[in-house]
Amino acid sequence: MQYPEYQKVNSWMEVGDFKEIYWLEYSHRLWGRLIGMVFALPFFWFVFTGRARGRLAWTLGGLLVLGGSQGVLGWFMVASGLVDRPDVSQYRLAAHLGLAFVVYGLLIWVALGIRSQDDPEPPKPEPDPVIARLALGAALAVLLVVMSGAFVAGLNAGLIYNTFPLMDGKIIPDGLYELTPWYANWFENIMTVQFNHRLLGITLVLLIAATWWRMQESETSEQIRKLANGFVVMAFVQAGLGISTLLLVVPLWLALLHQTGALILFTLGVTIARLVSLPATRPHNISSSAALNAA
Repeated sequence: MQYPEYQKVNSWMEVGDFKEIYWLEYSHRLWGRLIGMVFALPFFWFVFTGRARGRLAWTLGGLLVLGGSQGVLGWFMVASGLVDRPDVSQYRLAAHLGLAFVVYGLLIWVALGIRSQDDPEPPKPEPDPVIARLALGAALAVLLVVMSGAFVAGLNAGLIYNTFPLMDGKIIPDGLYELTPWYANWFENIMTVQFNHRLLGITLVLLIAATWWRMQESETSEQIRKLANGFVVMAFVQAGLGISTLLLVVPLWLALLHQTGALILFTLGVTIARLVSLPATRPHNISSSAALNAA
């Protein structure tokens, strides 16, 4: 009863009502700790037995530290809603979500590097640097749009201007940059934050489509072509989920689907970027320094 969330928003709650939402928060914390244990225990075992050493050991250790930092950042985010506002800081929310995606993406990147050491396929042509840059750019663009979406969620910006493609009756609405300094509009102006998320989302679809088109005209493996097909299809599905979430004024189930779609899209983007960047000649001994460098 001492916190602003109760005093300003949920003063009607009794103990029974609180119990209905408490399990979700508590489960989230337990799940985060379980993830840390699932990663940490095998990591220390592999280091102790010499199966992970050199650059690979340092890389995995860095991931462990990042995972721990994610927990600390989650606490820091929650603390922002316990002082004088009934909601967490959109900055801390974006940082918490963004770091989660970064850690997840790095796990995929490292895992695919290790897996490539046991790839039985014959050597492939050298990676196309243009495709590699496009694929990596597309993956990073997904992360940027996710961060933009975190600001939308943190400001509850999806609850207003619930039309598409027009926004407040216009393609480019009035009031986009009313705050000073001007850059504060990107993070604190609700209209600008939602407008930017729309614009970034559309740009992302076009970038993914361009990446897919470039891959169709180059020498890539059948596996990468299939992933690219899924990537471009998922981009349009995710855009549709985002538009539907906006038009229906952010129902919880649809918002969760939209967030899940972002994770799927990011997974595909990172996977493709990693696969197209792998060297043509792959060593097969994970203990060798060359194998560790590939990871």
